[in-house]
Amino acid sequence: MNERVKKEIYIAYCVKFLVVFYVIFCFAACESDDDTHDVEKSKNGFWFIEDKGYIIEFTEGKDVLYTISSAGCAIMETDFKPEELGGLRIEQISTNELLGTSDLFVSEIKMSRLQNQNELCLSGQIGNTEDPKVNFDYFWNIFNDYYAFFERRNVNWSEFENVRDQVTEDNFYDIVEELVLQLKDGHVSVKDENKGVEIEPGFSNLVERLNEHLEEPYRIESTEDYWDVLDGKMNVIAETYLKGEFNQNAEENMFWGLVTDQIGYVAILEMEDFGTSLENERIALNEVLDEMMNDFEKSGVSKLIIDVRANGGGHDKISLDIASRFVNKETVVGTKKAKLGEGFTEPQTISISPKGSYQFTGEIALLTSPVTSSAAEIFTLAMKGLPYVNLIGENTNGILSDELTHVLPNGARVVLSNEVYSDPEGIVFEAVGMGPEKEENKVPFLSTLDFDNKIDSGIERAIDLLGN
Repeated sequence: MNERVKKEIYIAYCVKFLVVFYVIFCFAACESDDDTHDVEKSKNGFWFIEDKGYIIEFTEGKDVLYTISSAGCAIMETDFKPEELGGLRIEQISTNELLGTSDLFVSEIKMSRLQNQNELCLSGQIGNTEDPKVNFDYFWNIFNDYYAFFERRNVNWSEFENVRDQVTEDNFYDIVEELVLQLKDGHVSVKDENKGVEIEPGFSNLVERLNEHLEEPYRIESTEDYWDVLDGKMNVIAETYLKGEFNQNAEENMFWGLVTDQIGYVAILEMEDFGTSLENERIALNEVLDEMMNDFEKSGVSKLIIDVRANGGGHDKISLDIASRFVNKETVVGTKKAKLGEGFTEPQTISISPKGSYQFTGEIALLTSPVTSSAAEIFTLAMKGLPYVNLIGENTNGILSDELTHVLPNGARVVLSNEVYSDPEGIVFEAVGMGPEKEENKVPFLSTLDFDNKIDSGIERAIDLLGN
């Protein structure tokens, strides 16, 4: 081959390479984040969140959220707004992959594109009926597909499948209530607003535990009694142990002060509603935490009582933000995974890192109770493994999982637990909760003796343990 021919072949190869490179570059540019219109356009279509059983239909107008199980498909929201779901942000990773994140959720939500609309969600096949047997099929299958704790709660769900033969329009919710009561799970509920039905078996289980050490007139018989008793408990703490001198945030869901010159106290009453909106929730929280930690630093306290006994939960990242004020290095506090088919998703590691200008790492007594639930248990999970933390009180509620919501064809909303949290050693606390191991640290949250004498046995034990 002469030099002229070689040169022509080389030039042709270079031209071909440049053309291919140009095509690839143009395609990449069209898919880039800089062209928001094309990205939004490519997002349109159907997206599957497998571990939640959700299908989202993104359109140029209103987006639709479907729930799907082995029984079929139902519409949960006809005007779905992701930002209203804990401030969910959706990022397009690729043509066929979206990622949802939130400042309030620990989990990332992975969405995969469906090339065709799921056959169960085709128009005309979507569940929309009052038929009690069809609704029971949906109810049973939603739990069968997504509920994560049948074994831990000693429930053989499969034995209830044939109950559908007994279901009628009149007894449907009676049977549903009977079945969910078997689970004794505070994160399980069924609500039908159209019929005024609200089944929440977790509350009755909680009240049963709280009443173990209560006699008249302190026994809890209603939700009003429950809140009155909790308010009375907090008042005793504020007056007896803080002498009426304490600071609290504007929303009154956190207050703190000094029990002695060396022992500080903080009550965290919930893991939400620190801000005026979802967008500023964590910003507002951290402003409160800055103020509280500054007060403790100035006071010179060397020991701390943290009280989450009246905390029914909220947002996981609120819990982790609070826990981050009590570590001085990055700390792995656990893992979480979600039920997926016959198995689970890959475990996600949960860790916290120091926040703020001052972190308290002196001796801590963490007070827990059966009321301590959900996100408050995530806080307990994050704190309990720290070498300077001792648990005092009673076992927590045992409902660490996030709540997963599905709908029945009649419009009723079904909520259940589908995520498994573990500590760094792999121990799961769902259904059993976390509490003190030493007998001397096991103290009831509510007792007739405490109310009669206007004392708090948990705080008394914490003072003895921490020393004056």
